[in-house]
Amino acid sequence: MTSYTVELVKDPFGILTGQRYEFLIDIEVEEDDELYSESGLYIRAIYSVEEEKSGIMKYELYEKTTQLYLDFDLEDDEVAAVEAFCKEHFHEGNE
Repeated sequence: MTSYTVELVKDPFGILTGQRYEFLIDIEVEEDDELYSESGLYIRAIYSVEEEKSGIMKYELYEKTTQLYLDFDLEDDEVAAVEAFCKEHFHEGNE
């Protein structure tokens, strides 16, 4: 993970419980990895924070320059790393 942004997702209708944060996380991938792209990659993750639990609701992979959606799943350890990252940084979306 090389850089990121995080924003609180506004819920103008008050439908959602807890708070949602949108992360855009730039990632670096080895050239021999099937996900590798010369254009670069980023993860768009929605992280939910509620009283009882918090965690990633969904994530998507995109090429940076083309904004092309990539239909790949991360490995379990990679999802855990993204979730830990979001848990550590979600509060920055409130600033």
